[in-house]
Amino acid sequence: MELLRTPDGCFAGLVGFDHEPRYAEVPAGDGQALRMAWVEAGPAFGPPVLLLHGEPTWSYLYRGLFAPLVDAGLRVIAVDLVGFGRSDKPAEVSDHTYARHVEWTRALLFDCLDLRDVTLVGQDWGGLIGLRLVAEHPDRFARVVASNTGLPTGDQDMPAVWHRFRESVQSAPSLDIGRFVAAGCVRGLSPEARAAYDAPFPEERFKAGPRAMPSLVPYRPDDPASEANRAAWKVLTAWERPFLTAFSDSDPITGAMGPILRRAIPGAAGLDHPTIANAGHFVQEDAPADLAAAVLSVIRTE
Repeated sequence: MELLRTPDGCFAGLVGFDHEPRYAEVPAGDGQALRMAWVEAGPAFGPPVLLLHGEPTWSYLYRGLFAPLVDAGLRVIAVDLVGFGRSDKPAEVSDHTYARHVEWTRALLFDCLDLRDVTLVGQDWGGLIGLRLVAEHPDRFARVVASNTGLPTGDQDMPAVWHRFRESVQSAPSLDIGRFVAAGCVRGLSPEARAAYDAPFPEERFKAGPRAMPSLVPYRPDDPASEANRAAWKVLTAWERPFLTAFSDSDPITGAMGPILRRAIPGAAGLDHPTIANAGHFVQEDAPADLAAAVLSVIRTE
């Protein structure tokens, strides 16, 4: 596959996000290696909190969570998924599969960083990938915070608004990433933040990841990822470690998943699951302090 790498200069002058990027190489799956990026802060041997973003954002999305989590003594790690942020970007939509994204992320987290006793915070695709990793490597995770995400198998149809979104991403001659993120916020998005979300994609050919991800969500029972997600559900429905849902009140796409997760996963029982008010799909932009408080609540209650 052809791999694109966003020039460092595209990330100059980011407002409120001055963490030094770190890099490691993982197998691309075709004999090549691709570079993945992450940022981290806090004590090197503190309890790790893994922040996984989704479509079409990058680790910048979590900038508002760093300070409160670090102040609590946690090691905060925010990864750029392949195709996003500072990570390498396979140039063709067909290069991206659900299975590849799970494996690329697994290789970074476990082979390169050797993370253990992890608190996962997953939103959007950060949950679709993260929950697969929890199910497939349960010994690596201590607890989960799921926010505006789920683990679809295709056995139930996605909402109509999601189908319209998928079709619009497929058919758009160009993707306005900053506008895309702004549309998923309730409280607005500053011009500086819009520019930061545009930064990883200096040309249209860099956007294969954002174009691919909607169609990788299993929405038919025979989707290539459906069986692996069904297997993951079997593990999660026996998961007894803490599992907190911290969904927003204004996300029409994922809102229905919160109650499903709480009913199905034993570790959700007895926890105070917040509904974050006046927040859209990108709850990290609308209400970062509320999401950070939710993360801290599930860590401190143990």
